[in-house]
Amino acid sequence: MRDQKRVSAHFHANLGLYWLLSGAVFFLFSVVGIPLLLLWFPLGLLAIKRYIANMSAELTEQKLIVRKGLLTRTENTVPLDKITDMALIQGPIMRMFGLHKLTVETAGQSGIGSLINLVGIVDVQEFREKVLLQQSLLRERQTAATDVKNTDTLLVENLQQINATLLRIEQNLTPHSSQ
Repeated sequence: MRDQKRVSAHFHANLGLYWLLSGAVFFLFSVVGIPLLLLWFPLGLLAIKRYIANMSAELTEQKLIVRKGLLTRTENTVPLDKITDMALIQGPIMRMFGLHKLTVETAGQSGIGSLINLVGIVDVQEFREKVLLQQSLLRERQTAATDVKNTDTLLVENLQQINATLLRIEQNLTPHSSQ
């Protein structure tokens, strides 16, 4: 069975500007970073554009696939049945740009923090709802499949008991050899 793509996330056009401003604020508040601020705008803008071009998030029937990275590209594939929490975070600068950060936490995850952090998804609440809906649909299918297996097991056990009873009846009905 092929895992079909359901939804692809798109990212806000002003995500690069948000990261550029966030980096500039960081450099501004560090004494060492003030001279680097002049290099940050041209180099940061180029790096941010390439980073955003490499970002993607896809929801399939069974998993969430997130790709990102500039020099080191990473791909996280999270089975939907392992997702335990999807939080939306919005800081003050994010509010200025109308952005949210979506964090995904999973069962069995090691380390502190979330497994996946995605900033700047367009219609992030809708994307989150679609992931959670697909997760519940997957759980319902798994529960239904388990119920069918349990029903099949019960039927087989009942048939075995009926067969054993019929064999006992047959043995009692057959005439015994004369003594």
